[in-house]
Order: sequence, then C-alpha cells, then structure tokens
Amino acid sequence: MGEQAKKKAPRGVDRRGQLEERPFTYIETKDGKVMISRDNRLVTILSGKAAEKFINAAQGLSQDEVQLLLAKATGHYKHGNER
Repeated sequence: MGEQAKKKAPRGVDRRGQLEERPFTYIETKDGKVMISRDNRLVTILSGKAAEKFINAAQGLSQDEVQLLLAKATGHYKHGNER
C-alpha cells in the first residue's frame, strides 16, 4: 500500500495535457472580435455576442480555465473519447 493512488483529473479538465503542450492564444481586437490561434495559426474568430460572452467569461479565470474555455469556443474539445 506504499503506492500513491493515481489522481483523476476533474471533469472538464485537459486529461491528456494537450492544452499545456500546445496552448491556444487569443487577441481582442478594437472592433470587439476575438481571434483565437493555436500553433501560430488562426483557428477561429468570435464576433458579436459570442466574443462578448467569451471576454466576460475569461475575466478572472486561471490560465488552465482560459485554455479550456478557448478549446470549447473553437470546438477542439474532447476529440476521441467523448462520453
């Protein structure tokens, strides 16, 4: 019983570490759009209510939580083992 029990990542967290290895970045533009990139490539652009909702949701979150929010906003979330 000297072995430590493996801790499971909480639900909704990047269990495979993909967001840590290859994080998303985002830029808020002057006209209220949010440009989301990964690996120096533009993935998507949020505008209007979607951009406003993202900006409000991202305020006050940790870096890990922002990464998860970015993944969800781009649709790059839970590929492979969806449950």
